[in-house]
Amino acid sequence: MADKLKNFFLTLSENPLLNEGAKKFGLKLGAQSVVAGTNISETIATIKRLNALGIETTVDNLGEFVSDRQEATAAKQQILAVLDAIQANQVQSHISIKPSQLGLDIDPKFCLDNVLEIAKKAHAYGIFINLDQENHARLQPTFEILEAVHAEYPDTVGTVIQAYFYEAMTYLKKYSSFRLRIVKGAYKEPSTVAYTEKSAIDEHYIQLLEYSLLHSKYTSVATHDHRVIEHVKKFVAAHNIPKDRFEFQMLYGFRTDLQEALAKDYHFTTYVPFGEDWYGYFMRRLAERPQNLALVTKQVFTKKTNTILAVVAGLIVARQCYKKR
Repeated sequence: MADKLKNFFLTLSENPLLNEGAKKFGLKLGAQSVVAGTNISETIATIKRLNALGIETTVDNLGEFVSDRQEATAAKQQILAVLDAIQANQVQSHISIKPSQLGLDIDPKFCLDNVLEIAKKAHAYGIFINLDQENHARLQPTFEILEAVHAEYPDTVGTVIQAYFYEAMTYLKKYSSFRLRIVKGAYKEPSTVAYTEKSAIDEHYIQLLEYSLLHSKYTSVATHDHRVIEHVKKFVAAHNIPKDRFEFQMLYGFRTDLQEALAKDYHFTTYVPFGEDWYGYFMRRLAERPQNLALVTKQVFTKKTNTILAVVAGLIVARQCYKKR
């Protein structure tokens, strides 16, 4: 059942028509529990609230299916505005950006120019940029952009290593001098390039975390799994790894009690997405793991609701979109 739900939501996340239709509903189908808001002012208010709890943030300007230069340029301007807002409000936050939103699928050189413009302002403000990784087709072009930006702003940019890729350890070793976020992976990938079994991904994830904690410049441990968190706690204690060499990260809206508890003893960052283009992000969060499905349905509906209601919500979006065609 879990695998079927995962594939269902991943399929929905990749549908541009459903994405456009979902925008018309705002956050009415439940995404308000995991998306900080639709604009910068709402997001800054969320960041301030989290900062007051000792939690830093990384802001993601949501956006999917960017297919022309005008859209990519608008996304760049929005991200530049986020940097200005972080600086003006002196909040503890950095940003996460997706190359596809900035024109990677249109022209890699155009995308690089956009990322460099963002990096220039971020560098001037002393704000870190995390260059998010997406699907396998975009993996190598993203690494190439990372290297080009790092050559000009080495302390400003880092990236993500996705544990489900077979070659993840190779990437990790190559970029161990960068600040890295280690994740399991949230896109639908074929077995030719990625592990598809949960047990294999989990095992690889632990291997990557341990190597990164020992060798990388800085490691962001991105997980909601309390078993992984406990493993990391014991590992860093056993190897005397300083607390300023790593942090825990979770997504906004998930396991908030655990987030606040961890922030009391460790550096903690919450991944804060915002914007009207929330649909693809939301569907991937639902697909990632059964626990996420349960968390969202409990928050959006009632404690008695099961994951089937989340599926129904997706079907409602699909039905409404096709009715409006």
